[in-house]
Amino acid sequence: MRLHAWLVLIVASLAACPAVAAPTAIHGPVEGRALVAPAKNKTVKTPRPETPAPPPVTPPSGSIEKPATPAGPPPVPNPPVQGDPPEAIEADVSTHTVTVTSAFSGTEIVVFGSVDNSRQESAESGYYDIVVLVEGRGAPAVVRHKDNVGGLWINSQAVRFNNLPLYSAIASTRPIEEIAEPRILVASGIGFARTRMLPGKGSAKLTPEELDAYKAAVLRLKRQAGLYVRQDFAVAFIGRALFRASVKLPANIPVGPLEARVYLFQDGK
Repeated sequence: MRLHAWLVLIVASLAACPAVAAPTAIHGPVEGRALVAPAKNKTVKTPRPETPAPPPVTPPSGSIEKPATPAGPPPVPNPPVQGDPPEAIEADVSTHTVTVTSAFSGTEIVVFGSVDNSRQESAESGYYDIVVLVEGRGAPAVVRHKDNVGGLWINSQAVRFNNLPLYSAIASTRPIEEIAEPRILVASGIGFARTRMLPGKGSAKLTPEELDAYKAAVLRLKRQAGLYVRQDFAVAFIGRALFRASVKLPANIPVGPLEARVYLFQDGK
């Protein structure tokens, strides 16, 4: 079972509800008086009348005595609980504002959270896997292909990609190829090869192989610039349910909002 939480760097304030105590019934003391009656200048306390016990019933000879049947219907046991409660993810980030100045040299943010109703015994058991994705806003990008013409490298063709993330980071408990199958990663949008790249102007005349080559060039250039970062073993569990991930923001990160998504995997699903 795969769970995921969409975290758009928003603090979710959970206000604690005050506990309301149930009203307590207070019973005052009941005053009683002993009944007294005069008898020969003596005060004698009249005892409370007691109900005489019924005489034992002697079964007739030759009969078998049956045990008495208790009064009322038998107690109904509590219904059993069907299965364990499902897991859920709660996550947040260490800071919600990063100030970029002329002296900015990069920083690091921490994505942390917990797995509610965790079933793993310890942090080292490896029962769960966590994948954290952090992406920047989308913007158009133009990729140009250079050809050698007469000993000079000149731009021969350009392809425009619409809504390409300016920054992308992947942090996980281990390499994502070991966490889940490719079809599950594709369905979840995990991995740089699954980055949303919508081809625009200049792509109509390209073959699928040529378009894939342009996409690979975009990913290569982004990783060389430090804007597409992959960090294996960057997510760690602290105890049975708590986890944290450190994500690096480079000095050349574009200004704009960042969106974080947290995925919980168990047994590759």
